[in-house]
Amino acid sequence: MKNKRTEICIMIIILIVQTIIYVCVGMQKSYLHIDEAYSFGLTNYDKIEIQDNTDFFNTWHTKEYFEDYLAVQDDEKGNFTPVYENQKNDVHPPLYYLFLRIAMGFTNGQVSKWAGIILNCIIYVFVTIVMYFIIKRILKDEKNANKKALLLTFMSSILLASISNVIYIRMYALLTLEILITTLLHMKLFEKKTIKPGIYIAIGISVLAGILTHYYYLFYLLAIYLVFAIRYIKEKNKKSLLYYTLTMLISGIISLIIFPYSIQHMFFGYRGQGVISNLEDFTKIIPSIFSQSYTVDYYVFHYLLIPILIAIIGCIIYKKIRKEPLFTLSKEQKDILKIVYIPTIFFFLITSIASPWKVLRYIVPVCGLIFVLVMYYLYKLLQCVFREKIGNIIMCIVFCLLLIAPFVFHLQPELLYSNRKDFMQEIKSDLNLPTLYIFDSKKGGFLDDVLPFSVLDNSYIAKDIAISQDTLQNIFENVDVSNGILIFVNQEQNKDSIATQVMQALHFSSCDHLQKLSACDVYYLHF
Repeated sequence: MKNKRTEICIMIIILIVQTIIYVCVGMQKSYLHIDEAYSFGLTNYDKIEIQDNTDFFNTWHTKEYFEDYLAVQDDEKGNFTPVYENQKNDVHPPLYYLFLRIAMGFTNGQVSKWAGIILNCIIYVFVTIVMYFIIKRILKDEKNANKKALLLTFMSSILLASISNVIYIRMYALLTLEILITTLLHMKLFEKKTIKPGIYIAIGISVLAGILTHYYYLFYLLAIYLVFAIRYIKEKNKKSLLYYTLTMLISGIISLIIFPYSIQHMFFGYRGQGVISNLEDFTKIIPSIFSQSYTVDYYVFHYLLIPILIAIIGCIIYKKIRKEPLFTLSKEQKDILKIVYIPTIFFFLITSIASPWKVLRYIVPVCGLIFVLVMYYLYKLLQCVFREKIGNIIMCIVFCLLLIAPFVFHLQPELLYSNRKDFMQEIKSDLNLPTLYIFDSKKGGFLDDVLPFSVLDNSYIAKDIAISQDTLQNIFENVDVSNGILIFVNQEQNKDSIATQVMQALHFSSCDHLQKLSACDVYYLHF
């Protein structure tokens, strides 16, 4: 009982520390990625794109116009229709957006990153708890298994991959939780000698939630289903195979009843077609896997993956030279590990190839499991070569290096945008000036840089205009420009030249480049 209380106390400390870290990093997040802007808009607005409004282009707007897209207003709190309707017309299922919509209801109509970050912090409380139970099962044959599991759990929770997952306001933290819950429930299913309906119901609910969060969940589910189906076939356990398969089928059918548009998204939508196209293009397989392996090295192992792999290979070679067997595992332990590593590797490989961009978010749901598996095999091999005490010391050194490496190599979480903090503060206060966005509609989407317009009091999105003195004077007629103006110019246009033309046409004397943003550059024109 005493050990149980100690275990719970340490877990509570881990959860508090990780949440403090997430919040501190979240405080540095100063901008929105385009997909994060979509998260807020799809959850809340009556259209997918704010620029689809007939009054969007070529007219002046206040910041409230853009706040309406990015925040739930008081008169909209009871309207959950966009959660479903927008996802029907977009490319993702709706479950995450439902949770985000609830979180956004607490922001009092203000645009706030904290709605998404705090939601993910809460999700990661459960991620860490479930991860602990998974690691305990992996380490159950080890001495002091609970203590080692707690340490490994804590390390997995503060990797750059985990921090990035929390501060990125998308559905990937929720998908991570659902993948881990699915893994843990399958471990329990494997361990049970007498199967009761409750475990199938729990698995069915987790499958339903996963499908309604992200379609990539199906890659993981397929692999773990095959692990169990093959096992049941080998054991000639037709009854378990039938119940297990029916659980999957019923969950899939219920998901289609709730959100039948999944079929359109996966097989006929542009994103589904893109996934199929990438999987069929064999020339992209190796480059895609190498690219995402580098991503894992950066965000999971903090540039230490190659030394760790060298250590693992070195231990294997050492044992081979001495003609000694590597560590042995019981059949039960091998089966437990199969439940983890086969779906994890399959998910990593398929999503690496299928994803439209080779970035962390698509593989992040299994990054924690990748870390745990690599650390586990390193630890077991060290035990084969060194005494247990020395092996433990080496593992502690590895963990310390993982903790300090981000500071040594100046690594940052993905999409933190901390370098835009001063810019956002400046345009909110000192440079909150009339703003002209010279927008070339062929060069990029507006939502890449929607956030500044939610703090600017007066802005004008000029679509595909030719720069001339008459045009600009008409736009700024009756607008006070005595303190200067801001100019946004989106990508691939001759930005410096355009800014200079505007400066000359409006008779300003200076043109200062303020900031490069996701899709445009910002200039300050003044007398």
